[in-house]
Amino acid sequence: MIEEAKLLSSIMPMLKVPVHQVAGHQALDGHLGPLVDESGKFYKPLQKDDRGLREAEFYETFSSDDQVPDKIRKFFPKSFGTQIVEASDGSGPLPHLVLEDLISQYANPSVIDFKIGSRTWSPQATEAYIQKCLKKDRETSSLALGFRISGLQLYEGQESGYWKPERKLTIRYTADDVRLVLKKFVSSNQASDFKQDPDCTFASNVYGGSSGILAQLLELKSWFEEQTIYHFYSCSVLMVYDKELLVKGRQPSPAIKLVDFAHVVEANGVLDHNFLGGLCSLIKFISDLLTIPNECTNKDGMQNGE
Repeated sequence: MIEEAKLLSSIMPMLKVPVHQVAGHQALDGHLGPLVDESGKFYKPLQKDDRGLREAEFYETFSSDDQVPDKIRKFFPKSFGTQIVEASDGSGPLPHLVLEDLISQYANPSVIDFKIGSRTWSPQATEAYIQKCLKKDRETSSLALGFRISGLQLYEGQESGYWKPERKLTIRYTADDVRLVLKKFVSSNQASDFKQDPDCTFASNVYGGSSGILAQLLELKSWFEEQTIYHFYSCSVLMVYDKELLVKGRQPSPAIKLVDFAHVVEANGVLDHNFLGGLCSLIKFISDLLTIPNECTNKDGMQNGE
């Protein structure tokens, strides 16, 4: 029995709390949350209600769905099934989704999590859950903009580290706040310095070009203008790149990825207007930064003097 335990211990990956997680449940202070290993895998605990099972089923269905083009699959995490591992809250072995760790390839990632859609609850949700989501959608930018910022971190440099506002503030950002964050995301000056306007030095490198974030968002949008397979409720778009590499003259690998699929339902031949509307709204914000003269010198204010 002892030898068997030693064997299991030797083949189990060493798991740790992800340091670059900006949204969702976090494995801190004894709470249940995701873990990562050194091989580039992300372990997400299955939620105890049917949401966890639905997300696992989505990955299984999506991975074998030949209606999804390969050029679109790159925007989704790779799935490696489920595995029982020790939970982060010490409650014992629990089933986890094993996914691609989307941030592991970045040494110093700047990340923004956008929850897409003016409506974040699915038709299958309970009345209590609908009311909970509806309240949050109304109190944030979801209804007004079609998306909200669920969390973010911006890399400032080796000495300063990361600017990472509290999530209870980021979800209440207004349109002006969102615009300012998008500028800070691609600026060379300190994100936490509110006396200095963002310079948008890296806007063209990160947002522009044939492989930039805007081009990727437009490619994703073209699929959502046609696909009638799924409706993605309460799904997020992660935006990430490595500013340190860009400063050193190297490729910062800007990318967008979709995450969180616990509320995906069958589309039954109908376009996902909820997700598509929010995606178009986000695209316009970024497009304006690249195309409107002097847009990056506008002086916006951020809520709560953050």
